[in-house]
Amino acid sequence: MRYAIVSETYPPEINGVALTVQGLEQGLRARGHKVSLLRPRQAGETATGLAHEWLLRGAPLPRYPGLRFGLPATRRLLAAWRTAPPDAIYVATEGPLGWSALRAARRLGIPAATGFHTRFDAYMRAYGVAFLERAALHWMRRFHNGADATLVPTRELQALLQARGFANVLRLPRAVDTQLFRPQHRDRALRAAWDAVGEAPVAIHVGRIAAEKNLALAVRGFRALQRERPDARLVWVGDGPERARLAREHPDFVFCGVQRGQALARHFASTDLFLFPSRSETFGNVTLEALASGVPTVAFDYGAAREHLRDGVHGAAVADGDDAGFIAACVRIGSDDALRARLRGATPAAVAGLRPERVAADFDAILQRLQRARRPDARAATA
Repeated sequence: MRYAIVSETYPPEINGVALTVQGLEQGLRARGHKVSLLRPRQAGETATGLAHEWLLRGAPLPRYPGLRFGLPATRRLLAAWRTAPPDAIYVATEGPLGWSALRAARRLGIPAATGFHTRFDAYMRAYGVAFLERAALHWMRRFHNGADATLVPTRELQALLQARGFANVLRLPRAVDTQLFRPQHRDRALRAAWDAVGEAPVAIHVGRIAAEKNLALAVRGFRALQRERPDARLVWVGDGPERARLAREHPDFVFCGVQRGQALARHFASTDLFLFPSRSETFGNVTLEALASGVPTVAFDYGAAREHLRDGVHGAAVADGDDAGFIAACVRIGSDDALRARLRGATPAAVAGLRPERVAADFDAILQRLQRARRPDARAATA
């Protein structure tokens, strides 16, 4: 099969969408398919990428340094896909390039699936423009309903979108590399670099350090823990527009910047409590990485936490919006060495079955099913 994947973010950019897209692309290629990747050129890249990449024009994303969005390219895609049409396409992002890909696919009768990766409607509230929430949802519904299917990672999100008028919403679970993220990567030298003495509890937050992540709650939870355990430390992995302010206001916090691969695995496994206060995620891949690393997790009960985290077994799944419950869970787990040890032993089992090759097979099956359903339309469009 010949597939095309369209995304406005891709590694070395570090975010959940970029890494998920990379995993799906590599999974399809490992199954023997030809996969072309369409994305904006990133800073410092030349006009041509690897043989399977189409690097298109882009522009910086406001308020998100280092990220870009693709500019419209409908004519170029129409010209290319008329000559060599893919059997199906997957559009991961709702930017101008994503809209262009859907327009071209519709005109040519090429089956298309989209990925619902980002709750832009929820972001509106985080950035103080809650009055735009309904407009954002309408815009997203229009985009995704222009495809043959919308792929989501959880049953909860599937039901939510269906109730709000999204058509043909299909669940595609997320995977985690359990060979990379493992408790065995715990590193005492790294803990010592954080001034974590002995069994001092180390909490960690991994992700973009930005307003939509509800970071103030992580700070409140940690400070409450610190009142019980003055030796506790809080480590931040990632970067973003809020980092400078947090570092200025909290000089005892440890900021490690962006970490990848083995380095990220060591950072996760060397900590004792993962704080994930965000309420605007579609999933939260970092939750799977924390669980695989043997790190008890405190998160709100939605997304990855609802799908995979059992309250009291792998950490705490807190009722949505219960900030006091989130803080209490931070204190309860973070201050109890014996409880953390018990939870740590149980967490890897929560994600043991989420193998990347299984997700790639499911993804492949969805695209092939869409292709079979649209095949008569595609022949007519070509004619």
